[in-house]
Amino acid sequence: MSAANEFVSNAALKSRRDEALPAGLPSKSGVYAAKAENAELWDVEGKRYIDFIGGIGVLNVGHRHPKVVEAIKRQADQFIHTCFGIAQYEIYVELAERLNLLAPGKTVKKTVLFNSGAEAVENCVKFARRITGRPGVIAFEGAFHGRTLLATTLTGKSKPYKVGFGPLVPGIFHAPYPDAYHGISEKGCLACLEHIFKTQIPVEEVAAIIVEPVQGEGGFNPAPASFLQALRKICDDNGILMILDEIQSGMGRTGKMFAIEHAGVEPDLIACAKSIAAGVPLAAVIGKADLLDKIAPGGMGSTYGGNPIACAAALAVLEVFEEEGLLARAETIGRRVAASWRELQAGPARGLFGDVRQVGGMIAVECVEDNDPKRPNAKLSGDILTAARERGLLMTTAGSHAQCLRCLVPLTVSDDVLDEGLEIFAAATRASIDAP
Repeated sequence: MSAANEFVSNAALKSRRDEALPAGLPSKSGVYAAKAENAELWDVEGKRYIDFIGGIGVLNVGHRHPKVVEAIKRQADQFIHTCFGIAQYEIYVELAERLNLLAPGKTVKKTVLFNSGAEAVENCVKFARRITGRPGVIAFEGAFHGRTLLATTLTGKSKPYKVGFGPLVPGIFHAPYPDAYHGISEKGCLACLEHIFKTQIPVEEVAAIIVEPVQGEGGFNPAPASFLQALRKICDDNGILMILDEIQSGMGRTGKMFAIEHAGVEPDLIACAKSIAAGVPLAAVIGKADLLDKIAPGGMGSTYGGNPIACAAALAVLEVFEEEGLLARAETIGRRVAASWRELQAGPARGLFGDVRQVGGMIAVECVEDNDPKRPNAKLSGDILTAARERGLLMTTAGSHAQCLRCLVPLTVSDDVLDEGLEIFAAATRASIDAP
């Protein structure tokens, strides 16, 4: 560690990073954080940034929310770890009780805790296979479910996630995901799903369908409510479990605690993580109690899953949502960001901002050439990303060609900081468009 009075630069740390870390680990921004507060971050050189990405959807209650920090400190003063399978603790039970009540639908729920989104997804699929006695799983093109081998197989994008990692897990099949902007209809997707049942795997051998109600890495594409309702019926008619990946769209991001609530559908299993504990690693599988109880004792567990500090942070997050009205705030933020980006779409970015998509506080703009959705403009999105960072705004991309810019700003952001970030984004957009 460097001496306290020694200047440390981003460039120097990048050099050390290149020596110590593998090239395959992304380090996109070159920004090395020194401190952060709510929706602001300062790097090791003292430069301030407005954070429009929040750890990729992890910080819905912002960096270092006082309630979260206090809960972590309080729990650390008691004990840090026992492994729930060895010495249980009330805080795990309390969090599970809260999540069971929050989960959509009238069916009684139970919850088991894990460490990451990928681990939650893995266990959902594993449980579905055990519960149904079937091997097959249907996922969707454009999906992102994680980076473990099974989660990578479920993910519906080949590069960079799948290149060279095969053979992947058998029994996984991909159907198209509805996307009206790109001409992929709900009706066509359902027809393709039936075609998979006819040509690739019989429906009676399918254990689960896993779907993101709003695709994250895929470009913030929301599934129509009618499509999710149709999937629910297919599952009900054929003994298939419906798994919802709410890892990025959940925990209040879309103005509902879970995005599936917009469609009025009750899933069988929900995988959630990211913003559940404000940056402390934690994930959950919430499911119908009668289904999860079919897993024999010892068939689920985790050394670190449901760590007491993570549980304390998660309970604090839920308190913050209630006390600060963050579900309504998500809607307000989403409307303001979308309105600002649509102004650019109608003005300087005409023909270049092809679509602005917003569900609550989950917003993306898609960059194209000549207003053509079939001509993704990854160069423009990359240029805006870089220009925004140079001006003090942190963002990241999404979409099959990284042609989308997305906003996952903390829902606790002040109006002044939000407006400042939008002004930076507008300036970065104009500069990128005007650049030779």
